[in-house]
Amino acid sequence: MRARYALPLALLLPVLLGGARDPILVTEVSQHEVDLQQGFTGTELLLFGAILTPEGARAAQDYDIVVTLKGPTQSVILREKQKMAGIWINAASIELRSAPSYYAIASTRPIADIVDDKTAAIYELGLKWLQLSPIGAIDPEEQARFAAGLVARNEANGLYREEEGGVKVNEQVLYQARIGLPSSVPIGTYTAETFAISKGRVVASASSTVEVRKQGMERAIAHFSDDYGLLYGLLAVAVSVAMGWLAGRLFARD
Repeated sequence: MRARYALPLALLLPVLLGGARDPILVTEVSQHEVDLQQGFTGTELLLFGAILTPEGARAAQDYDIVVTLKGPTQSVILREKQKMAGIWINAASIELRSAPSYYAIASTRPIADIVDDKTAAIYELGLKWLQLSPIGAIDPEEQARFAAGLVARNEANGLYREEEGGVKVNEQVLYQARIGLPSSVPIGTYTAETFAISKGRVVASASSTVEVRKQGMERAIAHFSDDYGLLYGLLAVAVSVAMGWLAGRLFARD
């Protein structure tokens, strides 16, 4: 009797497992290169794609989608000012070695409704879960205070942003999200990541890159300052002195 059903069960098992397999993400970005030219006032990137089965058919299941766009990480020194005897002085300070120069996240729903805190921390899903990596030993409460200050400052400058409900999913297969880049966006290689999440678990992810670069005169000046830092500094001082002297002469004539 067992031998009679062994072959049918063996043939049926891959089908049953195949039906439960995780989906795949096909992702794309509207621009893989952003050129910062004179007069650049910012732009908007469209992150879009599809949720498919491993065979390439529509997944036809409700998934939450979270997209993130992260700029190059950098080391940042934060100083806390304190007023003593009517004078503002630098008090405590902290150095964070992996602060993203830009970070944006958009999701179908609030992150807290999609994943638990542990998963959010692992994938850095949200501003409160950024892994900023302080240098040296520091009190956790003090670290949290400095991190909150950095996030608040960058949010005010448009460099950090969260958009709950910013991802739209159509017909359980197509998704899209729009993420704005301000005029002050730093140059470098940006990473766009998309996560498909079901029942609190990341079941699929995909990533692509976006190059933000300077063009024209701005690019030439940036390269010159990087390659010849000392000479660039001397020239900047010389130009400032010359402009001050010229302004003084013009006003003296009046």
